[in-house]
Order: sequence, then structure tokens, then C-alpha cells
Amino acid sequence: MSSERWLVLGLGNPGDQYASTRHNIGQMVINYLAINTKFSAHKSKTQIADIRVAGAQVTLAKSNGYMNDSGAPTKALADFYKVSPDRLIIIHDEIDIAFNTIRLKIGGSDNGHNGLKSITTHFTTPDYYRVRMGVGRPPAPQDPADFVLKPFSSVEKKDLEDFISRGALAVERLIEKGLELAQQEFNQ
Repeated sequence: MSSERWLVLGLGNPGDQYASTRHNIGQMVINYLAINTKFSAHKSKTQIADIRVAGAQVTLAKSNGYMNDSGAPTKALADFYKVSPDRLIIIHDEIDIAFNTIRLKIGGSDNGHNGLKSITTHFTTPDYYRVRMGVGRPPAPQDPADFVLKPFSSVEKKDLEDFISRGALAVERLIEKGLELAQQEFNQ
């Protein structure tokens, strides 16, 4: 892949009360990718850190606002760096995928995910990359909105560190090898 800049945003909500919830798995992956790198405030209302992956400049980002309003800061940051949607990777929780499962894709439906809906609205296209981090469905009758705002279970926490590191590796493979080869490795 070329050495043009990539923008990688991990979806989540601000504040300690959300930091370890399923909804913040995207930001957990961003934190893992940014290990030994300091975040700084950006005027787009995001926290950013720059890394290199396979020779490419990569800006990691976390919004300072709530997930449902992720579109405006993401678009402002993309405009600042002149990053088009085909160089944008969004890492997010996905209830329609079993916990500890990763799926990569470009475009498609937001599946009712309000963070993705906000980003699609602001970019006027769904055609950006997604690293879908499976958090599983809640047990009935729990509301999915409540489920994703809860911390991972004690059983899930045993595999969480590995899950996060594989999410980071999926981002790196996507940048390094492209979607098709990354899907062959992760969409099994």
C-alpha cells in the first residue's frame, strides 16, 4: 500500500465510567496501537497520536465527545489532514458478531450503530473501512443499548487483552496488505 496518511478512529464514549465498557472497544484498540506514544489535543475535538505502520503515516484518534456524535470530529480531522474516506478506518463494537471475533469490511450498512451512522452522515458515504470488534448479543431480555454500556464480563476479561491486540493487528494488516488479504487472515 502507499505511504499516504491513514486516519484510524476508535469509537467510544468519554469518561472513566465508560472506559472499560463494550462500547469503548474501539478506543481500547487505539490505546493499544498508541503504546509508548503520547496523545495530544486537536482542534477537531479529538485526541490524536501519530505512528507509522508499514511505512505509512497513521494518525490514531479518539473523539472527546460521545459516540453518537462521532461524525463531526472525525470529518473535521479528516479535512484537516486531507484524508479521504478510502483512507479512513473506524474500529467499533459490533453486537451481531460473537465476542472475541473480528471482521473487516468497507462500506455497507451501519446495522443500527449510531456512531457509524453519524460518521456516514458527515462523510456522505458509507465507503470507509471498518474493523468490527464482536462483543456479542446481550442475554434476553437485556436491552442492547444497556448491554454495550456495561463492562465486559469476568469470563470475557480473560480474553480481552488478546482480543484488543488482535484488533490492533487487524488495523496494521489492513494498512500493510490491503482489505482482501487482511480479510483472509481475520474474517474466518
